[in-house]
Amino acid sequence: MREQRRDLVAVAIAIVAFVLGLSAFSPGRLETGIHLGVDGELLVVDRVDPYSRAALDGVEPGMVVIRMNDVEVVRVPDYTYAEQTQEQVDAGEPPQITGIEPDAPTLVVSADELPRLSSTPIYSIDAMRRSDFSQTDPGMYNFLTYWYPLGEPVETGSIGILAGLALLVGGSLWLRSGRAGASIQRLALPISVATATPFLVQPLAATWGAVPVATAGILTIVAMLPVADGLVERIEAAPERRLMTIATLFCVLAAIVVVVAMVQVHPNSNLDVVRWGLIGAIPLLPGLAAAGPISLESWRATSSSSGRLLQSTELAVAGATPAVAVGTVHDPGYWSLLLWLLALAVAGRFTVRPLARLVTRAQLQRDLIVAATEAERARLAADIHDEALQELTLLVRRLESAGDTEGAELGRTIAERLRAICGDLRLPILDDLGVGPALDWLVVRIERLAGGEVRLERTDGSRPPPDVELAIFRVAQEALANAVKHGQPPIVVRYRSTESGASLSIDDAGPGIEPDAGSAAEQGGHFGLLNMQQRAEAIGAILDVRRWPGGGTHVALEWRAR
Repeated sequence: MREQRRDLVAVAIAIVAFVLGLSAFSPGRLETGIHLGVDGELLVVDRVDPYSRAALDGVEPGMVVIRMNDVEVVRVPDYTYAEQTQEQVDAGEPPQITGIEPDAPTLVVSADELPRLSSTPIYSIDAMRRSDFSQTDPGMYNFLTYWYPLGEPVETGSIGILAGLALLVGGSLWLRSGRAGASIQRLALPISVATATPFLVQPLAATWGAVPVATAGILTIVAMLPVADGLVERIEAAPERRLMTIATLFCVLAAIVVVVAMVQVHPNSNLDVVRWGLIGAIPLLPGLAAAGPISLESWRATSSSSGRLLQSTELAVAGATPAVAVGTVHDPGYWSLLLWLLALAVAGRFTVRPLARLVTRAQLQRDLIVAATEAERARLAADIHDEALQELTLLVRRLESAGDTEGAELGRTIAERLRAICGDLRLPILDDLGVGPALDWLVVRIERLAGGEVRLERTDGSRPPPDVELAIFRVAQEALANAVKHGQPPIVVRYRSTESGASLSIDDAGPGIEPDAGSAAEQGGHFGLLNMQQRAEAIGAILDVRRWPGGGTHVALEWRAR
């Protein structure tokens, strides 16, 4: 359910970004940031927006407009030259200055036209500073010419919006296919939207207007939230999930503040780098946290370590790819993103794919072993029940008929033990009533052997799938056996099931598991722990086995519905 809501939010963000990007394709949308005014009989630059194209070009308030949109506004004094003969031109003789015309700056247009010109959209402007305008020597004039092509949002934005659509459609289809990795397959839409949105809003940034630029930045921030939420959900430890949630929200709020501040300051400031860092960190931080620490000492040639390495790589890349695309808001870095995607493709072809095949093959072998083990358990339970127990029951009756009460009692005791073994091998209550009642039965049996309190705290909601229930029961069975053998009472079993998943935990009061038990399990030195790990991996659950600081072993299994 949460995944569907996340996908819907991502799609809505993409649609809004696309529509607003298209809205910038009107030629009149280019905003230079120049605001004109009338000062007496002069058309002047009244003010310049801090974060605008004009501010970047160096247009300053107070400049006098000489020409605007190919219309001469003020004619400034200029040299007049004597007419040259063709021979003089061919000889390269400089023309002779004959005078200066006009004597002083002269308004060309009517004074009544100045208010209308001050409100006309600008696509070209010639202006000079007041200090230059007051000069009488034409040689001292310093004209500044600025061109603002009205089609720039269309030219710049069309490339960005086409690239964004390609990333959105192609990326989501490719990720959905599972070829980029199973661990990020369900994040296909959020990752694609986060990567494509900086390109889809590129036309807004190309208008150079304060509101469109701020809108583009905020939309880019919002587009990072669905993928960040999906990556936070993949973090195994609850404390780390809370920490990353807080860190992500901090980056979101800080990025919004920076984006709004950028339209109030000069565009050459370092805020653009800060903006990139904060927006890029929104998916990157949870992606790295979900990938988890990778220790070189823990890399073994086993399915669990190989699968963990593959999943960590996929999650880290999922968080980093939108961060690479964020730098395209103002200056499209198509080549940088293309090189990044090519590097991922090469790495996937020569590294990730072989590793994925290894993991798939190992997981298939593990599933076959688990299935064969359960089938053998069922066969043994059926053989014991249908043959040994039936014959033992007949033997007990014959002993009772012969008057051998002691032998009959011994036979009944053996029969009870065999029935218990059948229950361990194949528990009918698990199939009929679910893992909650099965744990009740298991706790009652274990309490007789533990020599102390064994308590079950359970909250039954919806039943998980049969394979999940079986895995939970077998993990509980193994953990309780270890608690009786290596730990001490009291032993507390907690089980909770909801529509979104199920969780199991077993705590004892013993000395606690050894710190290197995990490595010993991978090397075959702790088959019980290895069996629990394989059970958890088979259903896509998270198994956490640790020693409490004050002593005692904690075994936790968490499964989430997909």
